[in-house]
Amino acid sequence: MSGLGRLRTGLSRVGKKVSGFRAAAEREQERREYEASRLGEQEAEAAGVVEDTGIGPAREERFPAGAREEVSGGAVAGGPPSGPMGPAGGEPPGAVSESPPPAPRPKPAEAIPWGVRVAAEAGWRTLVIAAVLWMLIQVVGAVSLLVISFAAGLLITALLQPFVGWLKRAGFGRGAATAVTAFGGFAIIGLMGWFVVWQVIENSEDLTGRVQEGVEGLRDWVLELPFDITEDNLDSWVDDINEWISDNSDTLTSAGLEGVNYVVEFFTGAGITLFVVLFLLYDGRGVWHWFLRLVPRAAREGVAGAGPRAWITLTGYVRGTVIVAFIDAVGIGIGLFVLDVPMAVPLAVIVFISAFVPLVGAIASGALAVLVALVTNGLVDALMVLGVVLLVQQIEGNVLQPFILGRMVRVHPLAVVLGVAAGSMLAGIPGAVVAVPLIAVTTTVVSYLRAYQEEADRRAHQQRSGATIAGLAPTPLPAGPTVTTGGDGPREGDGGGHGNGRPADPQDGARP
Repeated sequence: MSGLGRLRTGLSRVGKKVSGFRAAAEREQERREYEASRLGEQEAEAAGVVEDTGIGPAREERFPAGAREEVSGGAVAGGPPSGPMGPAGGEPPGAVSESPPPAPRPKPAEAIPWGVRVAAEAGWRTLVIAAVLWMLIQVVGAVSLLVISFAAGLLITALLQPFVGWLKRAGFGRGAATAVTAFGGFAIIGLMGWFVVWQVIENSEDLTGRVQEGVEGLRDWVLELPFDITEDNLDSWVDDINEWISDNSDTLTSAGLEGVNYVVEFFTGAGITLFVVLFLLYDGRGVWHWFLRLVPRAAREGVAGAGPRAWITLTGYVRGTVIVAFIDAVGIGIGLFVLDVPMAVPLAVIVFISAFVPLVGAIASGALAVLVALVTNGLVDALMVLGVVLLVQQIEGNVLQPFILGRMVRVHPLAVVLGVAAGSMLAGIPGAVVAVPLIAVTTTVVSYLRAYQEEADRRAHQQRSGATIAGLAPTPLPAGPTVTTGGDGPREGDGGGHGNGRPADPQDGARP
């Protein structure tokens, strides 16, 4: 019996020790889970993710009081934990020391300086715009004959349109007035060109003799200059010129053949231009209505208001340029006639035609007049012609253009120079002729659309802010001249848009 009692007592002690070891192991496991949870929370906070999982009742239920006391007493308060101790500082194995969280890494876009990002955004958008413009230029270049013919038709229509109205008021029918105006206008333009050619042919013999005399006089004048120039030098230069002509005879011949192609293209373009003028003078309203139907409804009202203003700008430019060119031609022609310069009238016609190319045309026609005076009448008359040309051009630039064109066409001189240069590089002489009216029309359209958008934004703001009925009453569109056209072209007083802000109905129609 005594042996059995001792065995029972020993087994009881072993059971108590095993229970103690098991309880200690459970407490250590709970402590490690608690610390692992805290470490995960710190990492989440360091990564910028804030979770609403603070220590509360749910956490207390998950971790019993024993584990919380051990962590708070040992790891937090510095008391000795109930589990095994670490080798240094009394920290339990696996404990994580407190340290500031690492700073989050910035996004790649935020790491790039703001100025560089703005430059990159502007750069690729500029490249897209440049690509679209390049494609547009390529398309226009492929059908350049049609584009130039249509542009010429618009300019001629702007010039001839008033005559249709005058003829209709005189009793002509719509078709008859259109036909007389179109064919009469083209006949006058053709007669001007024929007159220049006829005068050159008619005066060719006299002009040849006077040119030879002028060349001899110029030769004597060069020999009298205080430079080491002899007759042998002049003869050598003349021989070089003749040799160059003989060496490049094939090139000159091919250029002549290309000239024939240009003549064919010219007459083809003239025919297309005539048809454009006929249709615009006869049914301009219908053409404008058809174009408005192609415009999206949301933008139709703005386009209908901008079109008449663009047409007024174009007609003002063309008619003003004709008046200025006529005054230039008369002034320079009178000067050439008084100085007895050959072909004074053809040179005056050339001055008139050249005036449609701003800046460059006046310089070229004036230089031609001075050159003809130099080789026919000598240096003194050439200098006098130069004085006449400069005087007339000064009156034109400082008096006539500001008075006649200034109100209709407001284009900075720098824009004129750059526009003429760009137009001549892209399309030659036709491009130079169209450049300035295109810039003027674009300026008018952009200014109107900007004012129109500001007015629309103001109305939208009034509606959002709860304006009264009086405040929401329709207001006029931005100030500016309006014009509509019937079969006889544009007439003032009715635009494609409406002053009361009502969307333009294509049947109300105005066309530019």
